[in-house]
Amino acid sequence: MAALCQSANHSQIGFPGVWLPTVFACSQPLCEAAVEALMQRSVQISEAEGKGEILPPTIQNIIKGYNKYLRPFFDNGPVSVGMSLDIASIDTISEINMDYTATIFLRQRWTDERLCFDGNKSLSLDGRLVEMLWVPDTFIVDSKKSFLHDITVENRLIRIYPNGTVLYAIRITTTVACSMDLTKYPMDKQTCTLQLESWGYNINDVMFYWTRGNDSVRGLDTLQLAQYTVEDHFTSVSEAVYETGRYPKLVFHFELKRNILYFILETYVPSILLVVLSWVSFWISQSSVPARICIGVTTVLTMTTLMMGARTSLPNANCFIKAIDVYLGICFSFIFGALLEYAVAHFCTLHRPSSKEIPKDEDEGTEEERNGVLAAVANSCSASDNTNKIDSDKGNKTSINGKKERNKHSGCSSPMSIMKSLFCIFDCFHVKNPYHIDNYARFSFPLSFIIINVFYWVYYLYF
Repeated sequence: MAALCQSANHSQIGFPGVWLPTVFACSQPLCEAAVEALMQRSVQISEAEGKGEILPPTIQNIIKGYNKYLRPFFDNGPVSVGMSLDIASIDTISEINMDYTATIFLRQRWTDERLCFDGNKSLSLDGRLVEMLWVPDTFIVDSKKSFLHDITVENRLIRIYPNGTVLYAIRITTTVACSMDLTKYPMDKQTCTLQLESWGYNINDVMFYWTRGNDSVRGLDTLQLAQYTVEDHFTSVSEAVYETGRYPKLVFHFELKRNILYFILETYVPSILLVVLSWVSFWISQSSVPARICIGVTTVLTMTTLMMGARTSLPNANCFIKAIDVYLGICFSFIFGALLEYAVAHFCTLHRPSSKEIPKDEDEGTEEERNGVLAAVANSCSASDNTNKIDSDKGNKTSINGKKERNKHSGCSSPMSIMKSLFCIFDCFHVKNPYHIDNYARFSFPLSFIIINVFYWVYYLYF
């Protein structure tokens, strides 16, 4: 007690409901008497709080004989609980964790016949008095973590109406799981849900309903998200079936569409420019080996870095072949193909004579080879014709045999026409001059890239 009196000379002594001002000088007996009086006063206040004597008379009459451990209408059917939501914000939507974090205002209404009182005005009570009343055991089904805001006090609202209706509102920030299909990323649409269920009361005890149907959820119309746009939202009522019974469940569905403009500027445009840059090598002379190799290797490495950066914010799951992965793979294939094109062209140049001798010699050799093959086929056909003529002379020289000979001769000519057509086809793919490979690449690479782009965007945007 002496130590307590000594501390009173420098600071305030606080008890529940009463504060002792700073005492700069007091005698020992006086200080001890003051402290004992304050302690007795604090004990009296605590007892009064426990008995409810400090509550207004109206509240005392309401909670007199009230048992918060029994639900309303305990023996007269289930109690109906109406719910409504206000979405204050959706802070983050994570594709890696497949969840979203939202701050919501959850409002619940029900009628408790034990809380009826006389009057025409509602009573707004302190949120701490919720501990004295029965409230539904509502929980968020797919919540990973949640917390109730408590700055500056717990964000709770309790309001009682004369007919016994209770309004209970709380502010919650929750992280909810959302299963996402990322096969069309970043041109995807995701449908997430917020499910509310009763933890311990089944459908025989509690019934949930939306107070205003689809209008029970507000705030999404004015919500601004970084990557998404809220396209649609609706509510539904269902039941959750578990081993312990059937429980009431309310579900709020909302559809999110990803904004693609960011990805076009961040990924698609740079990848297209890298592909176009790789085509510059087609206009550089094949003798400029360092220049063409430098362009090819640089574009390949840059495209690899771009592909790795585009996957940093995505889950590393093999089950998802995303649209952006497909496009980056297409661009990488064209860039790598441009590098291989120069390797093939340079190899063919090293194993061919000079460009001045190529057209004449190559044409003569090709023509001689083709004529030799065709001549061999023609000789075999003429030999078979002569044999057929000898056999026909020995037999009956009739008009029928003449027709057979003509048919056989025409049948022999058909393999020659087939061989000619095959040589024409092979000749189309035969490069007489390796320096023409770049000319073919200048036309074929851009054309094929445009065609593939058309199919890509049509498929992922409209199918």
